[in-house]
Amino acid sequence: MRAIVLREFGAADVLRPEEVPDPEPEPGWVAVRLKASALNWHDVLVRRGQYGSPRPHVPGADGAGVRTDTGEEVVVVPSLWWGDDESAPAPGWEILGDHRPGTYAEVVKVPAECVAPRPAGYSWEQAAALPLVGLTTYRALFSRGGLREGESLLVLGAGGGVATTAVAFGCGVGASVVVTSSSESKISQARELGADGGVLYTESDWAQQAKALSPGGKGFDLVLDSVGSWPESVLALRPGGRLVVLGASSAERAPLDVRPFYFGQYSLLGTTMGSPGDFAGLLALLDSRSIAPPVIDRVFPLDEAAAAHRYLEQGGGFGKVVLRHE
Repeated sequence: MRAIVLREFGAADVLRPEEVPDPEPEPGWVAVRLKASALNWHDVLVRRGQYGSPRPHVPGADGAGVRTDTGEEVVVVPSLWWGDDESAPAPGWEILGDHRPGTYAEVVKVPAECVAPRPAGYSWEQAAALPLVGLTTYRALFSRGGLREGESLLVLGAGGGVATTAVAFGCGVGASVVVTSSSESKISQARELGADGGVLYTESDWAQQAKALSPGGKGFDLVLDSVGSWPESVLALRPGGRLVVLGASSAERAPLDVRPFYFGQYSLLGTTMGSPGDFAGLLALLDSRSIAPPVIDRVFPLDEAAAAHRYLEQGGGFGKVVLRHE
């Protein structure tokens, strides 16, 4: 089969198409012939060597295609061996494409529990773009953040897959949503998804500007932070609000003033990916609410995975970058 192989860590050009053997059958596992796969920033970190992936290696967490044994149209759920505790993953949990061959290939093999029906009405590209960001965002907003209809949500960094998904989910459940971005055009695109407005995080007082856009200017019920801007995120919260953290794309450390934090009665919640139960909740949400499918920014052929990575790293897109496999 055709696959994108990583033989050394480094820049995007280390991703090269090769012919590799099809995955071997294994009890309890299924093979999926992929129609499309989607990029995540996590894939960039894998390529750079942050997760110590074996080499040679086929990266990629997201995909959608056809089960080779049943012919069912499915999406691949990239959260492997979460375990029985819904509050946190088990010690053996991992993300597909970290240490096991991933979805930048014509065929991928996953545990049978890690496939789910392709959502009705989704194109192959939209289906491939859903699992990681959909699962991550669902858990962040609802399982961990407890977002409810009528509440207010601030999403940091409009433009990426999680951010665009969070806007769609938040608006879909009846929350008021505001975003931050470095670009007025991305704020405009977020408004088209249903956001009420946004602010430029390039401004030094962006947190105060965002808070002014919250209902009554009192602050947000929930702030979704995938960048690591904890001090500013807390400033944008209402007293008693929740800060949900799921990334550190801009900062690995975040100093907080302890006394104002506990006097403000804030909650700080960490989260990543999600469980099979979260994914079931995600599918139920899509069935019960009118929620836009993932935003697709650009599609590349599978063999052009390196070019797709370069495009993703430029940071100018809005939505998901996808690889088409046929």
